[in-house]
Amino acid sequence: MQYANYVAAVLALLAVGLGVRAGEEVDPYDQSKVPLEVEPTDPNAIKIVLVAGRQSHGAGDHEYFAGLAVLAQMLKQTPNVFPVMVRDGWPKNEKIFDGAKSIVVFSDGRGGHPLAKPGRQDVLQKCMDKGCGFVCLHYAVDYDTKDGDRVQKWLGGYYDGRISVNPFWVADFKELPDHPVCRGVKPFKQNDEWYYNMNFVPDGKGLTHILKAVPPDNTRGTADAKKYPGRAETTAWAYERPDGGRAFGFTGGHSHKFWANDDFRHLVVNAILWSAKVEIPPQGAKAALDPKDLKCNLDDKRPKPKAK
Repeated sequence: MQYANYVAAVLALLAVGLGVRAGEEVDPYDQSKVPLEVEPTDPNAIKIVLVAGRQSHGAGDHEYFAGLAVLAQMLKQTPNVFPVMVRDGWPKNEKIFDGAKSIVVFSDGRGGHPLAKPGRQDVLQKCMDKGCGFVCLHYAVDYDTKDGDRVQKWLGGYYDGRISVNPFWVADFKELPDHPVCRGVKPFKQNDEWYYNMNFVPDGKGLTHILKAVPPDNTRGTADAKKYPGRAETTAWAYERPDGGRAFGFTGGHSHKFWANDDFRHLVVNAILWSAKVEIPPQGAKAALDPKDLKCNLDDKRPKPKAK
């Protein structure tokens, strides 16, 4: 009963705090209106495949499908960009990856990562070999160490359970680098589950540290992280691979409501487009949000009724 009340409270906050009109009939769990694995009809369209992981965590957290549905709406605001949604961690037809300019994964990590299953990394390797972009959001930056060397070459770095940490803390991003993904984005502060102390490419070549902030030292939960008290830590990065492909790792995004933060959202939209080699305008890409969209396409995490 307590969990049911929690779910109701979360939905009420979303409705009131995010501007949904009183009395409006919206089924927050109806995901049927989101087209899945639909190919663009224009052969010149910039195809970006968004891979949403399976249902995870509690209400309002790790909303992979709803989060990518919001980002898809943002990406459509850039001309000639065609986002393709995939659900449950992997497409029904792997040919949907053909011709993708970038692949975005928002999912569970480590052993629950969609790419942890045998053969799937080989599928994406073919895309990477053609210069496809690669973006991992939040838990999706977390990989088993046995996959680390390969993923590191794609992404520029990854969450390595031997050294990395994943605390909740208020990150104050006071400065942003001069990089296309930061165009139109202002410094911002956000309480989130920001991972840090990633396992980055050893030479750092091609790597740009996009979001850096100083975490509380009591969050340094691994022996390696404890070596660097007071150090500003990277929570998002851009990577230009030697083969010309581009990648972006973003460790925030635990709670669905954070997409309402304009700078948080704009940064990710810019980065996805940049990874697909779309030119980012000086003012940043368009990423206008209809607050109602944050109340749509949620995973149904309500407790199932007990059988009588």
